Amino acid sequence: MHNSFVDLVATLAVFSIPITAIVAGHRTKMAKLRIEADNQFGHQANDRIAALEDRIRVLERIVTDRGSNLAHEIEALRGADAPTPLHDVRATAAR
Repeated sequence: MHNSFVDLVATLAVFSIPITAIVAGHRTKMAKLRIEADNQFGHQANDRIAALEDRIRVLERIVTDRGSNLAHEIEALRGADAPTPLHDVRATAAR
């Protein structure tokens, strides 16, 4: 009985060594793939952030360039007794 137990342990050891090596290799490969995926996601996120920052700069430029003209137009409308374009559209549609 003692001999068969030793044979069983030896057989398990022989098969467990390559299985352990395969599992360790798989874990290493998965870790590398995760790192690559994280790096790729980081680059995509940085590209997206840069694109959004560019869009914000354009919008800020539009708002600030248009802002001074818009303020003058609002003041002109406040002083004018003429109806706003919305009133003109309603009056034209009613005719």
